[in-house]
Amino acid sequence: MALVTAAVVVLDCAEPEKLAAFYMELLDARQTDVGSNRVEIKGADGMRMAFRRDANVTPPSWPRPENAFQVHLDFHVDDLDEAELRVIGLGGRPLETKGEPGPYEERGYADPAGHSFTLRSARSTAPKQG
Repeated sequence: MALVTAAVVVLDCAEPEKLAAFYMELLDARQTDVGSNRVEIKGADGMRMAFRRDANVTPPSWPRPENAFQVHLDFHVDDLDEAELRVIGLGGRPLETKGEPGPYEERGYADPAGHSFTLRSARSTAPKQG
């Protein structure tokens, strides 16, 4: 048995209820726990995230160097264009509009509190063999 197991990804933010709502919609998740300073959700695929209140939090500023890229999340999607529209509709903002072509096309975004994340195409864009 492992001594340590992964439990939950926790993002600090000024308004955990609002940030949890963003990710609940994005990930088709449900709320599993609420406290005065923390909200936890569980996605349809089992991924767990929590959002902890910190009134003094400084959002990441990637790609600018100050407070840059403290952490980011990767999400796999079937349709990047459709997922991008959903992110923007929920209050997220693009950090980059198009990734470099390659086996995994990806695009960077910030959630409403400024945390960065990447949408990565789940389908292969590599040329067919044979």
